Amino acid sequence: MSEPINPPVVSAIGLTKVFHDFWNRPKAKAVNDIDFEVHEGEVIGLLGPNGSGKSTTVKMILGLLYPDAGQLSVFGKSPRAVDTKLEIGYLPEDSYLYKYLTAEETLDFFGSLFNLSRAERKMRIEQLLDMVGLTHARNRRVGEFSKGMARRIGLAQAMINDPALLILDEPTSGLDPLGCREVKDLIKMLKKRGKTVIVTSHLLSDIEDVCDRVIILYGGKIRAMGTLNELLEVSNENRITTPELKPEVMNHILSILRENLHGEEFVVDHPRRSLEEFFLDVINKAKADSVETAGVVSGGRIADYLADPDNKDALLDKLIQPDLPTVAAEKQRAEEEAARKAAEDKQRKLDNALDQLTRDEKAAPTQSNAEKIAENVAEADEKLSSLLGNDKK
Repeated sequence: MSEPINPPVVSAIGLTKVFHDFWNRPKAKAVNDIDFEVHEGEVIGLLGPNGSGKSTTVKMILGLLYPDAGQLSVFGKSPRAVDTKLEIGYLPEDSYLYKYLTAEETLDFFGSLFNLSRAERKMRIEQLLDMVGLTHARNRRVGEFSKGMARRIGLAQAMINDPALLILDEPTSGLDPLGCREVKDLIKMLKKRGKTVIVTSHLLSDIEDVCDRVIILYGGKIRAMGTLNELLEVSNENRITTPELKPEVMNHILSILRENLHGEEFVVDHPRRSLEEFFLDVINKAKADSVETAGVVSGGRIADYLADPDNKDALLDKLIQPDLPTVAAEKQRAEEEAARKAAEDKQRKLDNALDQLTRDEKAAPTQSNAEKIAENVAEADEKLSSLLGNDKK
């Protein structure tokens, strides 16, 4: 017996949206009769040039715009249903934040919108701030943040409710390569947990790194849709990658190729890393050498409530795995900090003991003091007796 197929998270049939002018005349057909589905656990890339209909489609999925024709459901319900919105996390292209709130207050505000308890909000805020690398800036007003920092806090607020569907509009905009890698690793981690993610981006390399399928829009129509392998594979060419070969072996292979290709051109070269891979390698080596920086630090581990509950090791995973020398350096700093605190505590206890001894010495009367006290008591008794005698007379 075949297993039941889960209904799609997002289903669009004949989806259409037309914008009108002041006199209600059709002005632009932003989305023109498109059909697509997004299934649970998928990472979908929504691509297209400016004005192709990406943002309009996203806004209809969020329930911010209402379709003029067709059908659209999210989790089998209307996108405008409150229950539907509770399951969605959204990072807009421009993060609209209250600039006078701190990072911590911002997350607390968004958490309260989902009726999270105070204890639950506090726990999630701690984990999210650590995850996006903003623990050190928790008490800074977000109006003072750079664009990259604002994107990080925006990403954290999009996940405060542990959404089943996460919609990210240009998530890596304004982020440095470290931040971009952290976001991509986060998306992969959410996919492992069965979350569904829709990503829009003009950085096609980011989409290629994380997405299972892509939908390419132009003029409000879907022009291409499918998995990356289906769309990008060049089936009429072959590529072979081997370890470094000896010159005589390479010459033998080249002669075979020439004989069989009958004069057709071919290319033999060395594989090349991407610039992102090279950049991250340089930065990780600098971190391993304990080089100090005043810039944004890497994010910490993924928030516990977002990690895969069936994979205990996932709770210890980092968005960027540190090198072993970095781990050793962190461990040594922690041990030195613990030793310093123990020494301070010991010295404080010693000072308290000395103070107590000094107070005891001052409080205990010496023999000379005792004699003076006895003399004063005797003198007082004598005066009192004299006075009483005078009264009797």
